[in-house]
Amino acid sequence: MEVVVFGAGSLGSLLGGLLAREHRVTLVGRDPHVSAIRRDGLQISGTIETHVSPDATTDGIGLEADLALVTVKSYDTDEAARTLSTGEFGAVCSLQNGLGNEQRLERELDCHVLAGTASYGARLMGPGEVECTGIGRVALGPPDGGGSVLAAEVGEAFTEATVETTVAADMPRRLWEKCAVNAGVNPVTALTGTENGAVLGEPARPIAREAARETARVARETGVDLPDEAATSALHRVVRATSENTSSMAQDIERGRRTEIDAINGYVVERAVEPVPTNALLVGLVKTLENSRELR
Repeated sequence: MEVVVFGAGSLGSLLGGLLAREHRVTLVGRDPHVSAIRRDGLQISGTIETHVSPDATTDGIGLEADLALVTVKSYDTDEAARTLSTGEFGAVCSLQNGLGNEQRLERELDCHVLAGTASYGARLMGPGEVECTGIGRVALGPPDGGGSVLAAEVGEAFTEATVETTVAADMPRRLWEKCAVNAGVNPVTALTGTENGAVLGEPARPIAREAARETARVARETGVDLPDEAATSALHRVVRATSENTSSMAQDIERGRRTEIDAINGYVVERAVEPVPTNALLVGLVKTLENSRELR
C-alpha cells in the first residue's frame, strides 16, 4: 500500500516508520527532520528498534497514495485538508488528538475519511530520530460507527507492518473515551510540568477524574453511550500504562508551542448543554499560560 503521513512529528514519524517496513511511505514534515530522513533514513529507538528509509518531503501539494494518515496538530487540520485536496487519495484517516477533525477533513476532501486513535507512545529525539516510548494500538473505522470494507483493508495493511490494529465499529465512543482521558491528563500535566503518573496522586486525581466525567456526560448529550465509570476507568488504565510518559500537551508547553486545548477540553465546553466547570477552568488556565508565553 502507498501511504502518505501528513504531519511527521513524533507520532506520525513513528507510525510512518513502522509502516515503511512493509509499505511505500512518504512522510510530510518540516526541516531539519525531513532533510535528515532524506539523507540518512529514519531511526526508531526505544521499545521498538529499527531503521527505515521512507520518502520524505516538506511539500504536501499534489501527492497521490492509497491512504493519507493525518497526524498534524488539531489546529492545523483545516490547512492540512486544503493541502491534501490538491492530491489524490483512496482514503484519509485522522489519527489526531481531540474531536471534530474528521468533519473538518470531510468538508475539503472527496475521498472517504476514517477516524482513528493511536495509543503508541512517541517522542522526537532529534532530526531523523524518533523514540517509541510504548507499544500501543491503533483503532480505526468510520467516524459515525459501523462496519467498512475500506477500514478493514487499511487495518490489514497496518497489521502486515506489525502495527497493533483494531478495526472498530464503535469509533464515536472510542473517540469520546480518548477525549475523556486526554481532558483529564493533558492540561493537568501541562500546567504542572509533570509526567502522566502525577494525575493518579493527590490533589490532581479528583481534578482529572472530574474532567473525564464531565466529558462522558457531554458525550451522552451528543448521543454517544459513554458512562462515567467507563471514562474514569479508561483514564486510570491509560495513566497506569503511561505513568512515566510526558503528555503531548506537556511536551508542547515545554517546547514553547501552542497546545491542542481547544480540540480537547475546549470541544467539551463548546458542546456541553449543562456547565462543565472543571473543563472550563482547565481551558482558561492553559490559555492563560499560552498567552503569557505568546504561544499562538
